Amino acid sequence: MNKLLLWFNQTGSPARFDAFAQRWSRPSFMLAAVLMAVGVYGALLAVPADYKQGDSFRILYIHVPAAWMSLMIFVIMAVQSAIALIWRIKICELIAMASAPIGAVFTAITLISGAVWGKPTWGTWWTWDPRLTSELVLLFLYLGVIGLYNAIDDRRAAGRAAAFLAIVGVVNVPIVHFAVTWWNTLHQGETIRLIGPSKMDGSMIWPLLILVVATKFWYIGSVLVRTRVLNLQQESRKQWVLDRYGESA
Repeated sequence: MNKLLLWFNQTGSPARFDAFAQRWSRPSFMLAAVLMAVGVYGALLAVPADYKQGDSFRILYIHVPAAWMSLMIFVIMAVQSAIALIWRIKICELIAMASAPIGAVFTAITLISGAVWGKPTWGTWWTWDPRLTSELVLLFLYLGVIGLYNAIDDRRAAGRAAAFLAIVGVVNVPIVHFAVTWWNTLHQGETIRLIGPSKMDGSMIWPLLILVVATKFWYIGSVLVRTRVLNLQQESRKQWVLDRYGESA
């Protein structure tokens, strides 16, 4: 068997995943904290004010990483849900369900920071712009997955129902991403490109890229911790849990 496939197969074991999550969650949080500190320093102190928007443009350093995470996490949630439904890998189901609250928080941060940025830029806190509206729909989808998962007592039935909603809801992700291209919208077009030239000056991009990476590591740490908790809750009566943690688990 391919070594990568073997690793995934082994990590999919509840006992092995518990050890994996316990080992790597703390380093992920630590690395995220260091990168966030560097990124925030650069965003607030090292980068000059924008010649048009002044200091209000600095909201971008919160808004853009959060927006990218809101989309990325939903895609991860949908992929993990599909794997769970097709191959019956329970850990993938738990990763999907653990991702939903994290994605909801990033989506809420995106909407709130966008409203704060929109007030001085557009003169209003909210407008039913296609990008904003589809991002709001994304938040409702996250909340729907969370609510559905917690509304059904049977954990496996709840996981399957919520996973199905995540797979269906992922169609909204390209709508959010391409809304500024497909429709006439107040929201500005693509400014930052990871591949190819960006419209933003290079001296202003580096803190943003650092914060983008920091949010990725924060998500990794968060999803490992949350999935580990869900895993222990569902496996609490299994022998490996009793051997590892005793009756306290």
